[in-house]
Amino acid sequence: MSTAAIDPTVPPSGTGCADCLAGDGPGWWFHLRRCAACGHVGCCDSSPSGHARAHAAASGHPVVQSFEPGEDWFWSFPDEAYAYGPRLAPPEAHPPDQPVPGPAGAVPPDWQARLR
Repeated sequence: MSTAAIDPTVPPSGTGCADCLAGDGPGWWFHLRRCAACGHVGCCDSSPSGHARAHAAASGHPVVQSFEPGEDWFWSFPDEAYAYGPRLAPPEAHPPDQPVPGPAGAVPPDWQARLR
């Protein structure tokens, strides 16, 4: 993995999936991932839209870090494996009071049946 794949100085793009919040897809997510190169916050592969992986493919930014409270692991999409990286600029996760799945008010009652 290239060191250009991670920029520890870039803050996250927000507290939720930037694409879901912008109206791309159903507008809710299961878990969040943060691009280690540019800070783009996207939803995980299990979410209906899988925006984190789509961002990696479109941008060429191969590494994400979990954006869930209490998790600090990195993932390399090209390697389909856990990766290592430095501490990223804060915040390190979405707010702890933000529901999972989220965002509040957008998650359908049958959300478990809609996971990928």
